[in-house]
Amino acid sequence: MLEHNGKKFVCHIDWGMELVRGKWKSVILCHLSDGPKRFLELQRITSGVSQKVLTQKLNEMEQHGLILKKTYPEVPPRVEYELTELGKELFPALQLLESWSIKYFDQVTQESVKP
Repeated sequence: MLEHNGKKFVCHIDWGMELVRGKWKSVILCHLSDGPKRFLELQRITSGVSQKVLTQKLNEMEQHGLILKKTYPEVPPRVEYELTELGKELFPALQLLESWSIKYFDQVTQESVKP
């Protein structure tokens, strides 16, 4: 059993999944994998995420050290988000999961509808 910030985790995979768990975190990480993005650009390309949820998820990932928030001293302020080295190192695991999903999507979804 692992414990971090008052939460208990069954194993290291459970803890690792916590960092990308939810509908939006892995999507955001995928979009940031090809370079820095501004907030509104992220909101537009993740279509469907609210400003509040996007802000919350970005803050969580920043606290976990997966992304870096850069604020430029301009008027109006320009803010960009990018993957940290930690986030870049996590991304190949997400790509493996994506490849697995592509390979087995039809099989698993067809089996789940069988009586």
